[in-house]
Amino acid sequence: MSNLIHKKYLNLGTTLIFTGIYNIITGLIYGVPMPVQPMKSIAAAALADPEFGVAEIMAAGILTGGILFFLGATGLMQLVYKFIPLPVVRGIQLAQGLSFALTAVKYVRYDQNMAKSKSLDGRGWLGFDGLIPAIVCACFVIIVNGAGEEEHCEEPPAEGSKREKVRRIVTKLPSAFIIFLIGAASLFIRTPEVVNGVRFGPSPMSVVKITQSQWKKGFIKGTIPQLPLSILNSVIAVCKLSMDLFPGRVFTVTSLSMTVGLMNMIGCWFGGVPTCHGAGGLAGQYKFGGRSGACVALLGAAKLLLGLVLGSSIAKILNQFPVAILGVLLLFAGVELAMAARDMNSKEQAFVVLICTGVSLVGSSAALGFLCGMVVHVLLWLRKWGRRDHH
Repeated sequence: MSNLIHKKYLNLGTTLIFTGIYNIITGLIYGVPMPVQPMKSIAAAALADPEFGVAEIMAAGILTGGILFFLGATGLMQLVYKFIPLPVVRGIQLAQGLSFALTAVKYVRYDQNMAKSKSLDGRGWLGFDGLIPAIVCACFVIIVNGAGEEEHCEEPPAEGSKREKVRRIVTKLPSAFIIFLIGAASLFIRTPEVVNGVRFGPSPMSVVKITQSQWKKGFIKGTIPQLPLSILNSVIAVCKLSMDLFPGRVFTVTSLSMTVGLMNMIGCWFGGVPTCHGAGGLAGQYKFGGRSGACVALLGAAKLLLGLVLGSSIAKILNQFPVAILGVLLLFAGVELAMAARDMNSKEQAFVVLICTGVSLVGSSAALGFLCGMVVHVLLWLRKWGRRDHH
């Protein structure tokens, strides 16, 4: 996100306002911590091509949103969901989770040039953005959140015991929010002059004008690579993970597809960054204690307030946030998402998952991993069908 803001002069204030509204609405609709995050393939296309400007980014977002809305409204997305086997979905989730975790380790171990997306020299141990504060934050998350499972003690301590009271207080701490506050405090202590660039008031908002050639370029370079990722990770994987994490609730790919579509068909016209749901974001929210739509609704209210009060000037503050602490949060979100694949019990399922994961990671393409996973799944099915027919 920060790379897009700097390189493409996107309006962070407008993006905060729209994503804040999306967070509030989706939190109320779904009742779970449904995330709202930037579309990665469109962002990657914009960063790789100097000629892929704001208009092309918005065109790609509007077209992607329009197609997703159409697939949801016509019921075609439900048809796609029924025909994609679970091991392939788990493979995509495992690949995405491991990708997050690997990136997070780089953030923690090395200094980063975020503008160029490059790792620099090894990070020092001391300082507000050093290894020691990052390790302390990681230990704090493990103590508060554990491995992410609900705890079941064979011999639970007495209900009124001091140890039980302390344990309940600790496990209910909002670990991610506390770590964010620690990072924000260290930011202002380390670079107090950052407040000099703050300007009050919302950023100016206007309708983005898009020419025919910009629509074409946005579709070819942005929508085409983004669409498979949105269908797999923003709709299908999110739907499956939501039902895994919140078994008492009902989620449909139809509604998820339509909400992603509407977000981009509205916000992108005014310069808001193309957004989607994401399995990684949902896993992260759950890992750090998010259990209802109220937490993302509160997050949305905070975004909306920041967008209206500080506008795009808040980017100067966010750019100074300690990267090592950011890496800690990303690490645990990635691990939580990757653990969704733990329900693959047979060797055949694990085989498909690992093929899909390996191809996705090495090729840096969820679409390619999905294709290979589907081919392997079909070949294994044909092999079993042939043996059945033979006997």
